[in-house]
Amino acid sequence: MNNKMLALYGLKWNPFTHNVPTEALHVTPRLESFCWRVQQLAGDGGFALVTGAPGCGKSATLRILAASLATQREVSVGVISRPQANIADFYREMGELFGVELRPHNRFAGAKILRQRWQAHIQSTLRRPVLVIDEAQEMQTAVLAELRLLASSDLDSNILLTVVLAGDGRLAERLRSDEFLPLASRVRVRLPIERASPQDLQACLSHALRQAGAPTLMTAEVIAAICDHAQGNPRALMIMAAELLEAAAQREARQIDETLFFEVSAVPAAGAAKAAIRRRR
Repeated sequence: MNNKMLALYGLKWNPFTHNVPTEALHVTPRLESFCWRVQQLAGDGGFALVTGAPGCGKSATLRILAASLATQREVSVGVISRPQANIADFYREMGELFGVELRPHNRFAGAKILRQRWQAHIQSTLRRPVLVIDEAQEMQTAVLAELRLLASSDLDSNILLTVVLAGDGRLAERLRSDEFLPLASRVRVRLPIERASPQDLQACLSHALRQAGAPTLMTAEVIAAICDHAQGNPRALMIMAAELLEAAAQREARQIDETLFFEVSAVPAAGAAKAAIRRRR
């Protein structure tokens, strides 16, 4: 969003995009509790799991979690950027994240060096390093198994790493299979994100508007309407809100009201009707 559009509504940033500041994201009591539990987990090590449908807020949850962990003294957080990588690339990224030089073709040596680095960190800070993996349903089976074995030593008596996995229903389904029971049994903290209620979405949207500096940008009626239309999905809600904001800026409307909402909402419907008529012909 350009500066002219921001100035038109007195916005600090576009509240409906994915890259709003982390501190502006809506934190529910349930999410706050999850972050606290992972903070405690960093002292003992182990696995945490976030699951939910696409668009439900998993990535935002991980952003909030990473920010909360950053406030903890001497907690080291690494974020995997390529969950779909093979084992060799996985070791390359782990070496980069934890500041060690690894040779992917020698996994024994790589695992040994990583464990030594983590053990030294634990001895000096009494905290386990934290590894965050978004889109974990894309991880290869061999990589997930490697990670599970890598995260502990001494016959599982010494946990060296705290791992936070986030993924959609495919990840939850994989963890229910016999093949992944050893990993699923190690998950100590879980956050299943369900479909949000209209009231929850209204709280999220109102919070986004306040943080962006324009709490009256939308009327209460419009907020209620798009929260009903979003069908419990925060991403769908923000996409609709962004569309309304663009339409309002194009018309230089002072506020997003019901008139604008019905005008914008009617456009796709009319287009779909015309397309259906053409198909019948």
